[in-house]
Amino acid sequence: MNKDILPEFPYGAVYFRKTNPPKADWEQDYSTAREDGMNIFRHWFLWAAIERAPGKFEWDDYDRQLELAAKNGMKTIIAELTVIGPEWLARKFPHARLTRADGTVEGPFMQVSCAAGGINMCWDNDDYRAAAENWIGELAGRYRGHPGLGGYDIWNECNYSEKTCYCEASKAKFRSWLQKKYGSLEAVSGAWRRYGLAEWEDITPPNGPGPYPDVLDWEEFRIESAYGYMRRRAQIIRGIDPDCAIAAHGIAGSFGLAAGRGADDWRAAAEVEIYGMTWGSSRHGDEPWKQFHAADLVRASCRGKPWWHAESYAGPLWLQHNVLNKPRNEGRIASAKDAVYWNFVSLMAGAKGIFYLRWRPLLDGDLFGAFGPYGMDGSRTDRSKAVSEACKWITSGDRKQLFDSRPVKGEIGIVCVPESQVHTWALRRTTDPYAKSMQGAYQGFFDRNIQADWVHIDDIGNWDILYLPYPVMLSAKTIGSLKAWVKAGGTLIAEGCPAYFSDGAHAGAVQPGFGMDELFGVKESYVEFTPDLLGNLTLTVAGDRIWGGEYLQCYTPTAGTAVGWYDDGRIAAVDNRYGRGKTRLIGTMPGYGYSTHGGAEGNYRAPERAETSFFESVLKFGGKVKRVSVSDNRLLARLHDGSGGTYIWIANPKQQDIPARVIFNAALDGASYREVKTVIGPDACIKDNCLYINAPARTVIIYRLL
Repeated sequence: MNKDILPEFPYGAVYFRKTNPPKADWEQDYSTAREDGMNIFRHWFLWAAIERAPGKFEWDDYDRQLELAAKNGMKTIIAELTVIGPEWLARKFPHARLTRADGTVEGPFMQVSCAAGGINMCWDNDDYRAAAENWIGELAGRYRGHPGLGGYDIWNECNYSEKTCYCEASKAKFRSWLQKKYGSLEAVSGAWRRYGLAEWEDITPPNGPGPYPDVLDWEEFRIESAYGYMRRRAQIIRGIDPDCAIAAHGIAGSFGLAAGRGADDWRAAAEVEIYGMTWGSSRHGDEPWKQFHAADLVRASCRGKPWWHAESYAGPLWLQHNVLNKPRNEGRIASAKDAVYWNFVSLMAGAKGIFYLRWRPLLDGDLFGAFGPYGMDGSRTDRSKAVSEACKWITSGDRKQLFDSRPVKGEIGIVCVPESQVHTWALRRTTDPYAKSMQGAYQGFFDRNIQADWVHIDDIGNWDILYLPYPVMLSAKTIGSLKAWVKAGGTLIAEGCPAYFSDGAHAGAVQPGFGMDELFGVKESYVEFTPDLLGNLTLTVAGDRIWGGEYLQCYTPTAGTAVGWYDDGRIAAVDNRYGRGKTRLIGTMPGYGYSTHGGAEGNYRAPERAETSFFESVLKFGGKVKRVSVSDNRLLARLHDGSGGTYIWIANPKQQDIPARVIFNAALDGASYREVKTVIGPDACIKDNCLYINAPARTVIIYRLL
């Protein structure tokens, strides 16, 4: 990628989706956008709207978008929408239609986010894939070197349907994948415990979730195939255009939608140069921790690459099932302050670009009137005026020094283990227990101004203290990695039933399973898989009384020491030394307990006789201290550091001003600050490593520390 092809800080919106906006308004809309500071648009390039018949392309509307971008000094991200293909594909390649397990095939559809029709087909069919690759090549060749081009978004909201594809080509490719993995049909038969497989053609994919090896293999095959095809799209474009940026964006779905739907942010980010997310409070909720947890997930998945808030909200969302019965002020009807605040939350988490889902709303379909900061006719609104002011501030050359610094590394990492989620989905037919355990752990740290970063199991070597939620299934590879990491000096705090299941969804005869008893210094004395009975489970761990939930495991220490008990006196938590490191095993799911008892605002409803903070105690167990404390926990403070200097960002999500003290830990990294310079916000003063502020309502304020 030519590093000069994009603006220093891309700030814009998704504009053209073929049906909207009206052609008569294009020139004026571009002029307005540029006057208001925007420097980039993304457009949906629908295959269906361009290759109207085989080999016959109509480019005029799309050519005009790049011409207008160049005329206005803007750049274009081409969203390559192969998934909205022309209907003639179904006639030419009927065997490639997406097929469900029951044999029904999917036909043409109206795409809700553009109010235009098309069809999606299966890439496992070589002839269809050749047609799709030809279309992508035509697209990249046409716009290579265009002065209005910035790059390509090669997968919109990276995920796929749980229901497809079961076409004959997919079945054949699955069999080939199995042959490569296992080497022989006999090996597959033994691993799957399906003993009547006489020929490879006898193998059929499972038709739904279940805790069995064939389901796990089918899931692995599907996600590998999907991201392999994503890689192929990037290769085609890069082979034609060496200069453009190659990007994609997901839905921050790694904790709830990776299993079944393939929404794995780490996999997606690995295939592109810039990754991002669609995220909006009207759909997900506006509790303070939620956007931070999604933004931190995408930042972690990028592993140092730049990331964008690729679809942010700045307008209302009408009539959708996930907004009905929610109050107006929970992001359902975005205000000017909301739009700007959400911008700055993403910046606080390290975003290097911002796009809105719409520049102006669609005039057709289910999503009429939604999302955009501008009016239905492209006119300015109070939201667009606020967005413009934020845009000009963010993209000013004066901000370069600020954005040369990044969020510091968190005090603790929360480990993501993909197979744990897949097993939860397979066994429970839902990922909710896993997702709530992950999110609840994050929320617990967040509510105490402890920065917890997401850590993929492959990246644990960069950390010295980790929290492991919901580890019910761990592969042999994961078990080996965790044991080696602790042995080398790491501190691991794990929730209950670790490695109860391992490869092939097979349960261990001894628990904790598959060598984890040695790591934690315990044997299981009792277990319950009764989530319906454990909603109000309480226990005490190292003096902290907390909620558990989901499963319950009791222990007999072997090498370890009991440090936690259930209310009936049975041992609930054990500390252990292992090599140069140490562990704490807790026999239930505190993350899940915190999530389900956290309250609408994230204010923990502590169990009776609760004492100090469990999550602060976790940090203390690892020998860590908070970098920053805030006298009022309604505020969140986060440090950025780098070549641009050291900054403190402070978010106030509330609707009233909040005076507070921000206290820096002078003992950590020798940090001692004597001077403060305001970047944005009211003036503040610093004394004895304590910053005195008055945080305005619904605002993020920033200070440089010297």
